[in-house]
Amino acid sequence: MFIYFWILRLAALLGHKKARKLVAGQGRALTEIEAWSKELNGCDVLWVHAASVGEFEQARPIIERLHAELPFRKILLTFFSPSGYELRKGYAMVDKVVYLPFATRKNARRMLDLLPLEAAVMVKYEFWPAYLKALQAKNVPTYLISAIFRPSQLFFRPWGRGYRKLLYKFDRIFVQDTASAALLKEYGVDRVEVAGDTRFDRVLAVKNQAKELPIVKRFVAGASKVLVAGSTWPKDEEMLVRYMEERDDVRLVLVPHEIDKWHLHTIFKYFEGRYLRYSEATEEKLQGCRVLLVDTIGVLSSIYRYGNVAYVGGGFGVGIHNTLEAAVYGMPVVFGPAWEKFREAKGLIDAGAAISVKNYKDLAGALDCAFADQETMGQKANDYVRSESGATERIYGQMFS
Repeated sequence: MFIYFWILRLAALLGHKKARKLVAGQGRALTEIEAWSKELNGCDVLWVHAASVGEFEQARPIIERLHAELPFRKILLTFFSPSGYELRKGYAMVDKVVYLPFATRKNARRMLDLLPLEAAVMVKYEFWPAYLKALQAKNVPTYLISAIFRPSQLFFRPWGRGYRKLLYKFDRIFVQDTASAALLKEYGVDRVEVAGDTRFDRVLAVKNQAKELPIVKRFVAGASKVLVAGSTWPKDEEMLVRYMEERDDVRLVLVPHEIDKWHLHTIFKYFEGRYLRYSEATEEKLQGCRVLLVDTIGVLSSIYRYGNVAYVGGGFGVGIHNTLEAAVYGMPVVFGPAWEKFREAKGLIDAGAAISVKNYKDLAGALDCAFADQETMGQKANDYVRSESGATERIYGQMFS
């Protein structure tokens, strides 16, 4: 931890923007918590910790249920990542949002001394030893939600025994699937419940709250083949531009994962300017346009509703992005080869609702197939998402019933 501490600070000193935000945020976190603790007026605190944006989306259904059912408790939300904190620091369903103070024993004890914690909820992969030990010493009920475990993880390696001891410090671990539960029980971790993944509940809620987007609606009007490509990276876009060159009956709504000027410049080179930016779109400019480039954030989950087929990016990098945001609208989903760590991707493939591709030939064939069979594949996607919902109710019932 101390090696990591100094690496972070060195990166911050060298000008790394994310490291600088993280170091500054962690540095002021305890001061913010101390000030907030003086405003509690005897209220107990429920602490929810998420590493970043994706984990927050898994925590969100639980937070909203806590907010509705336990209005006289205060909710503290902490983030490790600057991207999570910056995006959700104004989240209205909690009472305080801060960075997680750097995970030393001193900081952990100080934070817990300041707060009258009733319970702590960690999301998916959060196993900070200092905090788990401090929570156990304070007898604070501690839960891990939407967790998933694989034999390759450090816990289950011959040299991972010390790290594995952290699993025994949770009062209950809510896992996504039976394979995770069986693996934990094999190693003597028996306070385990198969509850599922709260993201299924979240995407269903998002679908019901989807925004009307007149520009996108006008762009897709009259088209029978609309491809929504979400969270794309240059490798994805390189193949998509070729597909669009070879299929003149398809319209593409392209939503890049990053919209900084360098990525937009790369897209410009790929499409040679043959697209319209969402921020500049008008009804007149949309005439004859086949590629709409969405250069704003926060609208992807609403955009999927306007498509016939979804392509989800990231699969030619470290891993695919959120496939459920698309599948919830009852549409076929196509993505790259880096999906093995994502249980929901396997579920969609097994259900016949998704196709994984390894190269351009695969991609072209998969998209053609998905357009041809969009009704059947879409229904399977819809059925799969609904069959996996309900994790929020199961988790809340176990924690606070």
